[in-house]
Amino acid sequence: MKLLLSTLAVGLMLGTASASAQSVNIGPGGVTVDPRSPRERAIDRDIRREERWRERDRYERRRDWRAERGRDCRTVTETRETPRGEVRRTTRVCD
Repeated sequence: MKLLLSTLAVGLMLGTASASAQSVNIGPGGVTVDPRSPRERAIDRDIRREERWRERDRYERRRDWRAERGRDCRTVTETRETPRGEVRRTTRVCD
């Protein structure tokens, strides 16, 4: 009986906590509660995604610039016939 009452009490406490919170996560780091709305979380996720893309693009431009510095580069397009049709492959070649 005591076990049933304590289980019921814990269930009610968790039920009320999750109803007032926007997001409750249970994971390896423990229980976390995120009070932000789904829209605010989506905006934050989009901002982080844009930052990652911006950083990746910055790295790509820096790498391309270093690779092409002092070299003669050209774009080579190879065309191949396959049973499914024509396949084109474009590569950048630097001498």
